[in-house]
Amino acid sequence: MALRNLLLLIGGAVFMFITNPRLTTVVLICIPLVVGPIMVFGRRVRRLSRSTQDKVANVGAYVGESIQQIKTVQAYNHQEYDRKEFADHVENAFDIALKRIKTNAFLITTVMTLVFAAIAVMIWVGGQDVINGTMSAGELTAFIVYAVMVAMAVAAIAGVLAELQRAAGALERLMDLLYAESEITAPTNPRQFAGKPKGALSIDKLTFAYPTRQGKPALQNISLEIEPGENIALVGPSGAGKSTLFDLILRFYDPRVGTIQLEGIDIRELDPKELRNHIAVVAQQPAMFTGNVSDNIRYGDPEAEESSVKAAAKAAYADNFIEELPDKYESFLGESGIRLSGGQKQRIAIARAILKDPEILLLDEATSALDAESERQVQMALEKLMQDRTSLIIAHRLATVKNVDRIIVMNAGTVIAQGTHRELMQNSELYANLAELQFSESGKGLDELDTPATAVVR
Repeated sequence: MALRNLLLLIGGAVFMFITNPRLTTVVLICIPLVVGPIMVFGRRVRRLSRSTQDKVANVGAYVGESIQQIKTVQAYNHQEYDRKEFADHVENAFDIALKRIKTNAFLITTVMTLVFAAIAVMIWVGGQDVINGTMSAGELTAFIVYAVMVAMAVAAIAGVLAELQRAAGALERLMDLLYAESEITAPTNPRQFAGKPKGALSIDKLTFAYPTRQGKPALQNISLEIEPGENIALVGPSGAGKSTLFDLILRFYDPRVGTIQLEGIDIRELDPKELRNHIAVVAQQPAMFTGNVSDNIRYGDPEAEESSVKAAAKAAYADNFIEELPDKYESFLGESGIRLSGGQKQRIAIARAILKDPEILLLDEATSALDAESERQVQMALEKLMQDRTSLIIAHRLATVKNVDRIIVMNAGTVIAQGTHRELMQNSELYANLAELQFSESGKGLDELDTPATAVVR
């Protein structure tokens, strides 16, 4: 559309010059009067278009959250409130869109008014020339035809420019995402492991604060040596820094002070992809993706064959419930795995980790969502998974970690004690208090924690 009207504009202007250069000069003088409003109002259209995109995004996010959490919405009888909030979000988006449309309409109206005003002036001047005999009526008619052609072309191009400004405003939001640069990048010449890493981790004087809380470090001066194949439990109150330590090991952030080394290599000298190839995570609330069962298990190894996927599911004791699904491994799980129970999601996540076969395993209360029978099965699966593999376990229930090689007690971002359960009961007041509180609430004695058990994590 813009190309067609640009050709009409150029062709019409050329014939106008040929017909009457004097009148053409009058028209050209008026062009800055037309371009000015396009520049001024075009910027406003662009800003309003960006605001419209933001408001529409807010509407989409609100609707998505409400639908995804529909059970919670209904359980709390929140439907009427959510409808009102949705209406408010839509009205805000509508108001911004209306302002943009009004501005756009005013822009086009102004441009067309100025264009036809210029034509009116041109006709008046041309009419005087006809009366004075310096120009024929035929020439004036031809010139008017060319002028109207040029005017319509200018008006059409103005409309296209307005749409381009609108698109540019919408595009700004996309460009912000497309050109956002991660602060975690691979070094120019990343180091490589000499062979397959064994899982030795060394944490030296680690200090870290989140960007939004620079004045309050989440971790302070932490030093740990973790041997290959060692099972480590991280315990402590909420906010102690356990999950933050996991994030730093995965290099989601870089520490402010100190280092984390894998096999003697600072993880900042490794390509993040190479680092994460050797780590698997099983979270307390595992992420499920839209797709079928196989897709979600294969997330641990996208190239894995179907036989490997099924073997991983069996090792995680997920095979039984998968075989009962309508389409078995091809069963669609819905958005965020909404068709699975919490325990079933957890076993899918464990199967995903088994399929990846990592050297380092990070478990964040990995079996907290399981019933007693599922818990027993997954405990056995985790025992097999953790064999000959460096494992770090975040645990809030102390009865679940007594058989690990070492327990590390954290509080307020620091390591305050480490050792076995028996050692910590004697040497760590915080650990002893946590144990006493948990087992007095559960009706068990502290001595029950020292009895043999098969569970590594719960």
